[in-house]
Amino acid sequence: MTLLPCPAPAPPGWPLDWRDLNERFEWIRSMQGCPQDPIHHAEGDVWIHTRMVGEALTALDEWRALGEADRETLFAAALLHDVAKPRCTRVEDGRITSRGHSQRGSRDARRILWAHGADLVRRESVCAMVRFHQLPFFLIDRPDARRMSLLISQQTNCGQLALLATADALGRQCDDHGEILTKIALFREFCAEQGCLNQPWEFPSPLSRFEYFRREDRDPLYRAHDEARCEVIVMSGLPGSGKDTWLREHAPEVPMISLDNIRAETGARRSGDQGKVAQTARERAREFLRAGTAFAWNATNITRELRSELVDLVAGYGGRSRLVYVEAPWDALGERNSRREKPAPEAAIERMLDRWEVPDATEAPVVEWWENADGFVRRR
Repeated sequence: MTLLPCPAPAPPGWPLDWRDLNERFEWIRSMQGCPQDPIHHAEGDVWIHTRMVGEALTALDEWRALGEADRETLFAAALLHDVAKPRCTRVEDGRITSRGHSQRGSRDARRILWAHGADLVRRESVCAMVRFHQLPFFLIDRPDARRMSLLISQQTNCGQLALLATADALGRQCDDHGEILTKIALFREFCAEQGCLNQPWEFPSPLSRFEYFRREDRDPLYRAHDEARCEVIVMSGLPGSGKDTWLREHAPEVPMISLDNIRAETGARRSGDQGKVAQTARERAREFLRAGTAFAWNATNITRELRSELVDLVAGYGGRSRLVYVEAPWDALGERNSRREKPAPEAAIERMLDRWEVPDATEAPVVEWWENADGFVRRR
């Protein structure tokens, strides 16, 4: 299955049909007229730049030498790398800026690719490339360069990210081409030295990986000892994705804290203040944790910030989090939500989709991805 409903350029001619892409995708057309700082992008608007990046990427011998799946992944990342610029671009102190477009673009890319039915694992690699696409330009100068290179390697391929950055640099008109390309080469060399250029950095254990990114004083080679008093399942997924069903099938004996149940008990509305609901849930969680009792926390938890608060709470009491992300296809989600006894309002789902972040491997000692189409299939 392709990531987008169109193939990436392929041999023998490697044609890039920009007119077809422009007609197919509204999010490409929306780039037209979106200005860029002429110091860094003298070529013109975001639409022109994105086309130049696509052309630069597909002309690279290293990209052409990749397998078909990897070529498609990188091509999708090239088209989407600046997808959020139209909504992030503003003028500050007389300069055009699009601050925050990489992180915002990662979420936008997720929605676009999910709606197209893209493969979950490959989609998330693209989203990570969009999120990190600027880092090869300056990572070598950061004091946390090693930490960041290891982090990127857990989410996407650093070598392919360097290819995307190369195309991004070639697909613009600016005075510092040489400097940018040198920084990208240094990024590639640095990642190779760390052993994470074309594969994830291999930590001694998943717990060691979690502790390294949770605590800044950790050595990545440190083998963490698992002394957890209990395991807590932290569910994550959009409404209708199948979190309740997953728990019934995979953890039927585990007591559950459900925010939906607490709302039903207290009469709280989904659209109202959720402070009391969250406070009640945390009080119940602390009771379980103090007793060393395993339990499940069942809520959407669609942002990293929300999940981090729960994972930190569990770790603070000596527990181990098992972060379980469940995803349903785009066309099934709405239908399932409509069948629920109390469906989530469309406006609420839209707000969630706008903030939606899929858990990555660094967020907890155990992170699992499950797809739920005609049944549950574990993807990672």
